[in-house]
Amino acid sequence: MSSGGFELNNKRQYEVVFIVDPTVDDEVARLTDGFKQIVLDQGGVVTKAETMGKRQLAYEILHQKEGTFVLMEIEGSGKEIAELERRMRVNDRVLRYLTVRVDEDRRRAEKLKERRTRKAAKRPSRGGAPARRTGAVEFAEAAE
Repeated sequence: MSSGGFELNNKRQYEVVFIVDPTVDDEVARLTDGFKQIVLDQGGVVTKAETMGKRQLAYEILHQKEGTFVLMEIEGSGKEIAELERRMRVNDRVLRYLTVRVDEDRRRAEKLKERRTRKAAKRPSRGGAPARRTGAVEFAEAAE
């Protein structure tokens, strides 16, 4: 089984946002730690876990008008996400969750940033050339 080397080259990045029932504020940290442990047990890495606080929901979910939002950034092969989502689905305290794969978008953004930097380096500097006159000034001089 050569899965060890394959997974190292095939790490993907995910953002997972989940909304916790606001009536269990004291359990948010414990719940987040439990989810982190699930990811670690499956071979993934949690690069960031941030509680964004209690916020108003756009619409009522299970008779709740607000919820505590938590963001986790995870690196892994995908099986961690499957297990994490399964656990979130059966947990009564998690109102909603959303997982987004972000590695391809970040790579694309990095390429665009490099391309912009290269184009900016190729552009001639504006320090040596005299400033171009605007149309109003040229019209006034032509009338003289």
